[in-house]
Amino acid sequence: MQDLNITLIQSDLYWHDKSANLAHFEEKIWQIEDPTDIIVLPEMFNTGFTMETKSQGEPMRAQTFKWMEQMAAQKGAIVTGSYIVNEGGRHYNRLIWMQPDGDYLYYDKRHLFRISHEHNHFKSGDNFVIAEWKDWRICPLICYDLRFPSWSRNSYLLEQDILDYDVLIYIANWPLARIGAWDILLQARAIENSSYAVGVNRTGMDGNGIVYNGHSKIVNFKGEVEHNLKTEEAIYTHILKMDDLISYRKKFPVHLDADDVKML
Repeated sequence: MQDLNITLIQSDLYWHDKSANLAHFEEKIWQIEDPTDIIVLPEMFNTGFTMETKSQGEPMRAQTFKWMEQMAAQKGAIVTGSYIVNEGGRHYNRLIWMQPDGDYLYYDKRHLFRISHEHNHFKSGDNFVIAEWKDWRICPLICYDLRFPSWSRNSYLLEQDILDYDVLIYIANWPLARIGAWDILLQARAIENSSYAVGVNRTGMDGNGIVYNGHSKIVNFKGEVEHNLKTEEAIYTHILKMDDLISYRKKFPVHLDADDVKML
C-alpha cells in the first residue's frame, strides 16, 4: 500500500473576485515543489464565504470547474475545494473532487451554517461521498459538517474487512472567534473514526469583517497533530503513511466494538 502526499494551501481570499482568486491559487499551486497526490483548497475559495449566491455563483461546468480541471491535469494531482454552484434554480456550496483525467465527484455541504443564514440561501446536500485515490479511501466534507460526528461516522464494512474511509478532509472558512472548537473537533473526528483528519482553513478578513486565522492541520488516527500551519499563509505537503494506519487499526481495532448506528 502506497503513502499519500497531500498538499494544504492556507491563504487569504479576495472578496467576491473570482478572477483574482483563481489567479492567486494558480500561482500557489505552481509553487508546490514536492510531489503531491492531492491539493486541498479552502471552502468557497473563489469568492470567500458569502451568501450572495446569484452574483457569485455559477453553473456547474463553468469558469471555476474548468479551472480546476486544468490545474488537476497540469499537476497530475487531485484538486479539491468548494464554490457556489447554481443548478436547477437552487444554490449549493459544492465541493468538487477533480481528478487529473477530468473525472470528478462532488459533495454538497450537508450542514448549512444557520448563524450566517446559509440555510436560507443554499440547498443542503444528502450525498455522502467516498473518493478513492492511490489505494486510499477519502471522505471530503465542508466546514460546519465538522460539528456533527454522526454524518462523518466511519462504518466497518464486514464483508470487505475495511472501514469506509482512511482520511477525512474538511475544507473551511472557520473564524478566529471559534478556532478552539476547530482544533479540538479535528482531533476528535480523527480519534473516533480511526482515520487521518485533514483540515484546510483560510486566513485574513472577509468582506463582512470576519477574521480567520488558519490553523490548517494534519491529525493522525491517534489524534496527534502531525503538522499545524498556524496563522500565516502557507503551502505545505505532508505524507500520510498507510502502513502506520493499518498497523494501528490492527493493534487497536476499536471499530469492531462500535455501535451499529446508521444515518437515515
